[in-house]
Amino acid sequence: MKIQAKSLVDTVAERLEEAIIGGELAPGERVFEQVLAADYGISRGPLREAIRRLEGRRLLERTANKGVRVVDLSPERLEELLQVRESLEGMAARLAAGQIGDDEVGELRKLLETHQETSLEKGYYQQSGDFDFHFRIVQASGNGFLISLLTEDLYDLLRLYRYKSSTMVGRAEQALAEHHAIVDALAAHDPDAAEAAMRTHISNARTHARMALERAEAEAASTAEG
Repeated sequence: MKIQAKSLVDTVAERLEEAIIGGELAPGERVFEQVLAADYGISRGPLREAIRRLEGRRLLERTANKGVRVVDLSPERLEELLQVRESLEGMAARLAAGQIGDDEVGELRKLLETHQETSLEKGYYQQSGDFDFHFRIVQASGNGFLISLLTEDLYDLLRLYRYKSSTMVGRAEQALAEHHAIVDALAAHDPDAAEAAMRTHISNARTHARMALERAEAEAASTAEG
């Protein structure tokens, strides 16, 4: 399907992001400008700009003599990233518990109701921006440096890893229950409980993400042998 221009570079960047997050473009896969330009029905100029944007967001990587590739979801990178995420988002939940308002808590509960209705059948995949449960809690922390780290520098990689973990059987229901526990702690304005609930949630997500990567590697090896 060819893309109709609105803001063409924005549209192409969104399409590439969806392809990466959803697995249409596989981890480590090389991105060929000529092929994508033909697929999207656009010239290579807007495509190159979109690629540069996703390089800046760490979803694409450019290396000498190898061109542009989708970020590689190695177990080592996963472990490093989720260690950082557990600490930073635990801190965000702790800070948010001390100052979040009743209206914000109510909005989080409504958000989880929406997730219950729309997200569980296909895996508990978070959309970007204000729809994202984690994004809202980070914003509620009120700490500018923490917000910048989690919503700019690490945000897209975190979404990518969260999507991979959410596709494991049984994880969607478990993740939703963990989100409810986090909101309950925030509503009680209990910093210790909020941080503990968030850390538990992310630790479980790390386990499921690791399992998803191991499964993908096993399937790839089986396909290669066949």
